[in-house]
Amino acid sequence: MQKLNRRSVLSAAFASIGWNAAAQTPSERQIAAKNSAPISPKDNLKVTKLETILVKPRWLFLKIHTNAGIVGLGEPMTEGRALTCATAVKEIEPYLVGKDPRRVAHHWQAIYRHAFYRGGPILTSALSGIDQALWDIKGKALGVPVYELLGGPTRDRVRVYAHAGTPDAIKAAMAKGFTAFKTGPAKKRPARYIETQAAVEYAVERFAELRKIVGKENDVAIDFHGAISPATAKLLIKGLEPYQPMFVEEPCQAQNHDVMAEIARGTFLPIATGERVFTKWGFREVLEKKAAMVLQPDLCHAGGITEVRLIAGMAEAYYASVAPHNPLGPISLAAGVQIAASIPNFLCQEQVSLGEGYIKQPFKVSEGYLELPKGPGLGIELDENAMADKIHHDWRNQESYDTDDGSVVDW
Repeated sequence: MQKLNRRSVLSAAFASIGWNAAAQTPSERQIAAKNSAPISPKDNLKVTKLETILVKPRWLFLKIHTNAGIVGLGEPMTEGRALTCATAVKEIEPYLVGKDPRRVAHHWQAIYRHAFYRGGPILTSALSGIDQALWDIKGKALGVPVYELLGGPTRDRVRVYAHAGTPDAIKAAMAKGFTAFKTGPAKKRPARYIETQAAVEYAVERFAELRKIVGKENDVAIDFHGAISPATAKLLIKGLEPYQPMFVEEPCQAQNHDVMAEIARGTFLPIATGERVFTKWGFREVLEKKAAMVLQPDLCHAGGITEVRLIAGMAEAYYASVAPHNPLGPISLAAGVQIAASIPNFLCQEQVSLGEGYIKQPFKVSEGYLELPKGPGLGIELDENAMADKIHHDWRNQESYDTDDGSVVDW
């Protein structure tokens, strides 16, 4: 039997709240020894440092360090702009250092409103990741999951969907336990403003094949990715209606909600949007114009946990559901699961990684669902050893051009 000493017992206790005791100063170890149980709201807790880490394949992880050794995790990421987001976080760091991280809503307001030039993908993504990490700290300090701080769970488990664009990919995902899937419109080249009949029929036929494999008891959505013109989107949607996608995502670019609302009025299929919409002010227009009935706020772009919960409340008043967008990493997924567990109008959670090779206890899919995490904060812990060979990347957005004339096209 392994002999336990006081140091090993304390180290194990401290690790449970996200603290590597060996990395702390003597004064920090003294504070944590006093607070090996969850920290009292009266205890001194201050932010000491914000640390960003580039993580393959294209992610940016954030650690917010505190004087008590509790570390909060977040993903402050705009895809293809990792270094820009890291710089934005660094510029926010002087505001947070020395402050109590548990005043999450107060810090959200200060970071957002003191910027003067508010919103946008970079600043809101930086704020989103910081917000996730602050909630993680607060949950760890109190010893409870974030969803308990948001009123307690509204469900016992969280449905997730997999990306799968071919019959083989669908079958492989089904074998892993998924019951919901998302694909894009099949195409042999980038879409034109006005598509040919052959191109429209090809996309519809390929989707019909996927629907046949998935069956009528499971779900498959389709994502136009804003890369289809409104005129072609209407043709495609009409062809897809017999196969009833779970939703049609971004049938056109998200800048013009009037156009998306016109598309929505022309079909009974649910329209989804939100990955490129920021904060409650952006989603207000989507809801007021009835441009979509499935909102997809991204926990790494839309304002973090604090803001997405408010967006979900707005959506509820319009009888709209929420399907958090997430093409990023396991911290983003963990934040999305906390939201899914605490709102009444949740539909399904996107994911591209369950955390294998990144977190110590990856999420597991069973019958299409994830169990609610029981750990404090976001409920995850990074696996630093497994991540060692995944540090740093220079991922950039792809460049897409028309194969016929070389003009720029959306991807």
